Amino acid sequence: MKYKLVDILACPECKNYPLELHVKESTEPNDSNNSLKKPECELFCSYLNREVKDIGEAPCDRCGSIKIKEGYLVCNKCNRWYPIIDDIPELLPDYMREAKRENNIASKLGIKVNGPFLER
Repeated sequence: MKYKLVDILACPECKNYPLELHVKESTEPNDSNNSLKKPECELFCSYLNREVKDIGEAPCDRCGSIKIKEGYLVCNKCNRWYPIIDDIPELLPDYMREAKRENNIASKLGIKVNGPFLER
């Protein structure tokens, strides 16, 4: 998954936007190209964790070359969490989620959950 994808994702249950990204494992680019340019994201830059309107220039070349392998997304409105496994965000509604599987994933990610909800 790329950081830019967070710009178009919303919670499937409550439709809240943007989701909060927590990266556990990612691949970093080999080069150190940090050139700044106009942000490529439309509304929210998850790499800088800011709204695009609040950013002058952004390191989009660097951000675009990072691949998020594992982590999770959190909806700050309803406190649901969604895993990112093998580069793929799993944004499933509650009725399609498997508690046992997700408890195993949460344990691997080092987070405490209560079903589809993150314990904070």
